[in-house]
Amino acid sequence: MRFRDRLARFFYGRYGIDGLYYALFVTYFIIWCVLLFIDFIPVRLALYALQTATLAWMIFRVLSKNIWARRKENEAFMKIFRAVKNFFVLQKNRIRDFKSYRYVKCTHCKAVLRLPKRKGEHPVICPRCKKRFTAKVRF
Repeated sequence: MRFRDRLARFFYGRYGIDGLYYALFVTYFIIWCVLLFIDFIPVRLALYALQTATLAWMIFRVLSKNIWARRKENEAFMKIFRAVKNFFVLQKNRIRDFKSYRYVKCTHCKAVLRLPKRKGEHPVICPRCKKRFTAKVRF
């Protein structure tokens, strides 16, 4: 039996790689880069411990056979990650569209709406909750 077949049989039924794994890998790499520049021994030892714990958690998650628990962990992580990512995407879009659009929140469902840049009050119908409200664009 070839090595590839043995490896495939070993990984059968194991969880594998997901978004949380990639985040842990990036964390491991960042700690590794920081360790290149730090000479203070207590901080260095703490970072080594953190790096080792990160690596152990990565390996544990990849080799785990409890797929339901790992999937639940990943869903919780991705919920937080998406919220942070969407916040920064919104900020980027606000900067990009500064000259021609304004962003306002719906007063009912808190959805962020993009309105054309015109001073004054504008009647708005939210596409998500279909409620009417007036939005004020000041500048």
